[in-house]
Amino acid sequence: MKHIDVENAAELIKDGMTVMVGGFMGVGAPQDLIEAIVRKGRKNLTIICNDTSFPETGSGLLVSKGLVKKAIVSHIGTNPFAGDKMLSGEMEVELVPQGTLIERIRCGGAGLGGVLTLTGLGTVVEQNKQKVLVDGVEYLLEKPLRADVAIIGASVADKFGNLLFRGTTKNFNPYIAMAADLVIAQATEHVENIEPHNVHTPYLFIDYLIK
Repeated sequence: MKHIDVENAAELIKDGMTVMVGGFMGVGAPQDLIEAIVRKGRKNLTIICNDTSFPETGSGLLVSKGLVKKAIVSHIGTNPFAGDKMLSGEMEVELVPQGTLIERIRCGGAGLGGVLTLTGLGTVVEQNKQKVLVDGVEYLLEKPLRADVAIIGASVADKFGNLLFRGTTKNFNPYIAMAADLVIAQATEHVENIEPHNVHTPYLFIDYLIK
């Protein structure tokens, strides 16, 4: 794990990358890093996150500033820019049931080939997807998701890069830290050591920690 300042961290995000973004309605999102990415003017990003948040918060800021070409999310209803861009064709949106979305990310991090689920059967969700019969029951095969980069927001980080999440800041963050080739973390508080039993994401998953 290397320490890095926020501007240099933003330089690691390149045009056209797939980026997993932590946060639930912006809670647990690395806001300073997201704002730095906006300043760099990155474009044609594919983002994978729970939602498109609000226009000025979390992943929603990337959307409202026009940096996103595709969003893979469970909902977009709280960000009017996301809906407008989807309807105009400016941004592609892949809506995934929330439980399915996190399972696909978990599979990506665990090296699994996918997850079998009943969710979405008989709906538009099943279009163009493989079905698998298990003991007479039909399931959808939902394939794993991975990203070039994951950006996550923690409550506390120690000098090694271990992370602790307080309350709902945890959300998708520990899972996306396992499902990307490069992981950048931002923390609200920095301490010398986090007690091992309080570590939610071990340092071995973190490539860069913002100073």
